[in-house]
Amino acid sequence: MHIDDARPIWIQLVDDFRVRIVSGQWPPGSRIPSVRELATQAGVNPNTVQRALAELDRSGLSAAERTAGRFVTADPAALDAARRELAGSATDTYIAAVAALGMDLAQVSAILAERWAAHGTPTQGEAP
Repeated sequence: MHIDDARPIWIQLVDDFRVRIVSGQWPPGSRIPSVRELATQAGVNPNTVQRALAELDRSGLSAAERTAGRFVTADPAALDAARRELAGSATDTYIAAVAALGMDLAQVSAILAERWAAHGTPTQGEAP
């Protein structure tokens, strides 16, 4: 993970952990690594990691079980909401960038379709 000095570290960790969850790197129902493990991996203070994990708990993406640790939610609605929120943010960033280039929706749609196919990403209704 690359730390950006322009944003609070704990918020960057929340974003990184959300991506790990919605992408399946941390599968639903799986145990999340300990605060100390995550702090060591990120090179940050454990209190910073704890703050990020508390935000995941608050948003419903994880839950702490007293003696067993913290686990990723198995709730498909919470996972879908987080996935849509992350995709929406990425889309807003993309729209701002291409609009600044003077492109319209038709031009952007054509480029997106072309690049989507070049990545071998299935479209709706296609098998992966």
